[in-house]
Amino acid sequence: MAREVRTRFAPSPTGDLHVGNIRTALFDWAYARHTGGKLIFRIEDTDRERVTDEYIARAIETLKWLGLEWDEGPEVGGEFGPYLQSQRLDIYTEWADTFLKNGDAYNCYCSTEELEARREAQRSANQAPGYDGKCRNLSDGEIEKYRGEGRKPVIRMRMPDGETRFNDLIRGEVVFEHKYVPDFVLMRADGSPLYTLAVAVDDVLMKVTHILRGEDLLSSTPRQIRVYQAMGVKDEDFPEFAHLPFVMGTDNTKLSKRNGEVSIAWYREEGFLPEAICNYLALLGWSPGDDRENITMKELVDLFTIERVNSSPARFDMKKLEAINGDKIRALSIEEFLKRALPYLLKEGVIKGEASEVKVVRDALPIIQERIARMKEVVPMLRFLFVEEISFDQESAAKLAESDSQKVINTAISALEPVSNWQHEAIEGALRSALIDGLGLKPRNAFGPVRIAVTGSHISPPLFESMELLGRDRSMARLKSAVR
Repeated sequence: MAREVRTRFAPSPTGDLHVGNIRTALFDWAYARHTGGKLIFRIEDTDRERVTDEYIARAIETLKWLGLEWDEGPEVGGEFGPYLQSQRLDIYTEWADTFLKNGDAYNCYCSTEELEARREAQRSANQAPGYDGKCRNLSDGEIEKYRGEGRKPVIRMRMPDGETRFNDLIRGEVVFEHKYVPDFVLMRADGSPLYTLAVAVDDVLMKVTHILRGEDLLSSTPRQIRVYQAMGVKDEDFPEFAHLPFVMGTDNTKLSKRNGEVSIAWYREEGFLPEAICNYLALLGWSPGDDRENITMKELVDLFTIERVNSSPARFDMKKLEAINGDKIRALSIEEFLKRALPYLLKEGVIKGEASEVKVVRDALPIIQERIARMKEVVPMLRFLFVEEISFDQESAAKLAESDSQKVINTAISALEPVSNWQHEAIEGALRSALIDGLGLKPRNAFGPVRIAVTGSHISPPLFESMELLGRDRSMARLKSAVR
């Protein structure tokens, strides 16, 4: 009988979650949902100096915002908790002691200075630096001597001779020769666990069946498998590994802060929709099997299999993310668009949230929905509707002062004065007749000065619809105030 699929997302949030974290969480979530399994959300917070309660809270909130709900973990609970490693320290200590008693691990008294000196000697001899096993078989007398010096030991796992061989669900068979995997530390001298011990113990006790994680953790796999073995787990019960391809920056190096990697919080502030972020990140290393780039979360769940994950690195492309985000914005209903736009306008102080303001925003949204790629763009697009006086940047002010622009504005005022039916069709008809037919101008030269005078910018929603929304009195007042 096949095991129930149990994946886990186990970040160590030392700041806001980033693209790589979320891509991993997304794939874990999608695979669990596709197979009818469960997603475990576990926080690796044993480093309490760097992993703060604030960062943990942000990680939880980020996953909620993205719609990546979990079945076991913080705020949800589960039979294998607690799900914060800082609350599981006794469990790690117990297993480390068990490994010592069984001879799978040993106390190592080497100082940091001694270890570094021996590594330097290895490098000088063109040998791969690593622990040389000095404390593997200490005599009672040697142990007493070290204790007498006040040395506090770390606990190291014994790596047997031979190799670790496993099947990676993305990369196929992977082999690590143990001569390149030296004995590794499980517990620090202060009794705190290292990642390799905690993550392996938790995966076994939480009955994780599939570990989807970044390729950068591939080299830690033989150490985790060694911990499984020491815990008495049978080979057929080991979790299966799938190491996801690197996400590369535009400079073809691993995505990092240096080449454009920023937190998901930044994308959220910029106005990227959660479904757009998930859609795009899903395509970084995975394909739905055709050329589609716009997929829903339901389609992702229906189609996601590990077999479709590519082992080759994926390149992060901001323009493609923006294109997908624009598609998602255009697919929103006006009511949903309004719900998502209001927080940006409120945050920037464009509106106070009064019912009359909300109505204006709602009326304006249809004319900008096709024009924005980020939700944040609703602020500069709609600000002109809510200010008493237009302010111009230096470029716009200079453009308005030109004699040709002044002629356009004066002509526009004369053409619009008799227009009583202030609808965009009537506004457009009057301006086209006066500026294009009358003055013989091209549309850009005809409407550009009018746009700046009315909205304060050369980039705005459609001009005639904007003037209708602004109203006759305010539109005419702005045109007249632009006359020099």
